[in-house]
Amino acid sequence: MSHSVDLYWSFRSPYSYLVTGRMADLARTYDVDVSVRLVAPLAVRDRDFFNRVNPLWPPYLLRDTMRLGEYLGIPFSWPMPDPVVQEIDDSGKFRTADEQPYIFRLLRAGQAACERGKGLAFIDEVSKLIFGGTAMWHEGDHLSGAAARAGLDLAELDAAAAENGERYDAEIEANQAALESAGHWGVPTMVFDGEVFFGQDRFDLLKWRLEQNGLAAR
Repeated sequence: MSHSVDLYWSFRSPYSYLVTGRMADLARTYDVDVSVRLVAPLAVRDRDFFNRVNPLWPPYLLRDTMRLGEYLGIPFSWPMPDPVVQEIDDSGKFRTADEQPYIFRLLRAGQAACERGKGLAFIDEVSKLIFGGTAMWHEGDHLSGAAARAGLDLAELDAAAAENGERYDAEIEANQAALESAGHWGVPTMVFDGEVFFGQDRFDLLKWRLEQNGLAAR
């Protein structure tokens, strides 16, 4: 019996990256269809959000994600460059820059990959570049190589993004609304049969629930 899981996911979320490989392995090993639902990073949706959070959160986030990568045996380092460009304003606070050369290209190319049925493979390969230690991941043939490993052509994805950018943006916004309708707001969130599993640390719980519902090997 085939099962379907929606994966709400962000290119800037380190926790999204840390669950992606396990979701890809799940889909390869078991009769599970994982539908990637891309959402825009919070820093894009709310440009001043990170100036309102507790200042202890960002350093803890870095320590926690580095520790998780070590624990899970997953290469991890903070992206260089950050997929979301930020700048310091006159008051010394960070804010999301007006010009975003990376994130919208990633989102739209990712949406094109989803449209071609290869969204999970694409985010798996690209997130390995962004968070897996590849400096200047946006330069040279890094992204085109990642797309090729996912069975896609980056130039074709970019062309589709240029032609369908407004539609893709609307679909990504609809994904955020669907995530909230499902019962959460953050990523990564997995939804199976109407049940919400938020966070990379809920992967084993998701798999347990799938096993209760007759999870079968391919």
